[in-house]
Amino acid sequence: MADLPFHDRADFDNAERGFVAKLTPGVIEAEDGTIVWDNDSYAFLEEGCPDTAHPSLWRQARLCAKQGLFEVTDGIYQVRGLDLSNMTIVEGERGVIVIDPLLSVECAAAALRLYRDHRGERPVTGLIYTHSHADHFGGARGVTDGAGLPIIAPAGFLEHAVAENVYAGAAMNRRASYMYGQLLPHSPEGQLGCGLGMGTSAGTVSLIPPTLDITHTGQQETVDGVRIVFQLTPGTEAPAEMNFLFPDHRALCMAENATHNQHNVLTLRGALVRDTRVWARYLTEAITLFADHADVAFASHHWPTWGKDHIVTFLSQQRDLYAYLHDQTLRLLNRGLTGTEIAEAMQLPPALEQAWHTHGYYGSVSHNVKAIYQRYLGWFDGNPAHLWEHPPVQQARRYVECLGGTAAVVGLAERYLQEGDVRFAATLLNHAVFADDNDTRARRLLARVYTRMGHGAENATWRNFYLTGAAELTGRPAAATASTTAPDVLSALTTEQIFDSLAIRVHGPNAWNERFTIDWHLTDLDELHRTTMSNGVLIHQKTPSGDRADLTLRLTRQDLLGLFTGDAPDVIDHDGDLTVLQRLTAVLEEPAPDFAIVTP
Repeated sequence: MADLPFHDRADFDNAERGFVAKLTPGVIEAEDGTIVWDNDSYAFLEEGCPDTAHPSLWRQARLCAKQGLFEVTDGIYQVRGLDLSNMTIVEGERGVIVIDPLLSVECAAAALRLYRDHRGERPVTGLIYTHSHADHFGGARGVTDGAGLPIIAPAGFLEHAVAENVYAGAAMNRRASYMYGQLLPHSPEGQLGCGLGMGTSAGTVSLIPPTLDITHTGQQETVDGVRIVFQLTPGTEAPAEMNFLFPDHRALCMAENATHNQHNVLTLRGALVRDTRVWARYLTEAITLFADHADVAFASHHWPTWGKDHIVTFLSQQRDLYAYLHDQTLRLLNRGLTGTEIAEAMQLPPALEQAWHTHGYYGSVSHNVKAIYQRYLGWFDGNPAHLWEHPPVQQARRYVECLGGTAAVVGLAERYLQEGDVRFAATLLNHAVFADDNDTRARRLLARVYTRMGHGAENATWRNFYLTGAAELTGRPAAATASTTAPDVLSALTTEQIFDSLAIRVHGPNAWNERFTIDWHLTDLDELHRTTMSNGVLIHQKTPSGDRADLTLRLTRQDLLGLFTGDAPDVIDHDGDLTVLQRLTAVLEEPAPDFAIVTP
């Protein structure tokens, strides 16, 4: 810690450069008065770092909390600190191009209003989504209705944007509430942001589908008189992502492929494992393609980097970071080390450790190494003792029995805690809680351990998980998390994805003995789909042939969505036995939005 360059103020200078104005007060409300964003609640960060926070994380939080409208270069502005992500605004001949309209409609509208208050009432003439994560498209309807606009996104954007939020959306959303600290107070003892920004807004999520796909690197488009050159980067920070250059502005947008922290290879909320090998290669390609043509590089989070030499250093260090984690993990796994062992042994080169933007405020060396291991070898480490272990509760009860009972385990944990081994104290107490969830002594002590671990974490998302876990253990009610399956997102599902989302809701054992076939004639699309219930599985086919279905429904695609979102039409045109539809809905299970995480 003492060796970190706290004297280096370059990030603070860059985070404040080009400042135009703040949103005052820094609070955004929904129409009903509900607060969906409150950046003013982080005012305490202007004080000195307390002993309840890692000084490096405190520094990062202070940087991320700077909000307002900033000039990046002539004709390009960013609104930062009004949601997890940045909204970038590029001035064209007739109006403005909006890049990444934040997570929620309310925040995007406030960001655009802040820009217009200082730059004039320019219409939105184009919209660009850098990638397929919700904090980069959710606020779209806060800036435009999309009518007549070019809406640009990387190829595959829509498929990935809706699939991530629907297929495993309930579990991801629940874990996201821990990762982002959504249930924690903003305070020196509580949530300090998430490293990538201050947190996620709680407003309305929307989605306007793209009208123009970027399909290859080198593709050039002109929007409202502004020339743009694109680099497609699939499989990096998102399955569909792209960087792009504004050659006439000498400005490079790096999307979320290079930000001022070590990013996630596998985010703690859950997602597909990202490919650090191609991630590094695309950063090399970006340097080759764009470095000679850019005077500033900006991203969808954090603050810009100015000057060619600084840009090349920044992108090269980000590239080396992901390449080093990838290559060294592969080297060590091929020597027989497991993911956990590699994570414990991994050290970054000194030059990378001295660069603030490689630090694990959002991702971490520890969980990124384990993700790379998982990508190549999966969850199993090769040890047969780990092949068929008991699930957590049954395993915990056996461990606690072997160690002499819950009281003995808690006593041992107290000793390890006093000796400073908080990691093993947490392991022992986790077993005690899972063996007997009613043991208040074990719960209180584990909450104390998690609090201590959270306060010492440099990684913001680890801090949030530890502190939210402590809150769960002390019995504070878990608030229901906001749904990412907003109407716009559901409407963007393909018909196949709609049936896929139904299939993963089937309660298999309850449907073991069900056998039926339903044909779905979508009249507005002139499509015929068949679903067959067989052995607890809902099978989907398009344009079926063969035997007549037990039930044929004639309805629109919107009616199909309504059947399973509580907005069913009063009358459905059909042939056959309509009770078959009731048999289907009877075996569908709703996700549990508030399931326990650190308790059984």
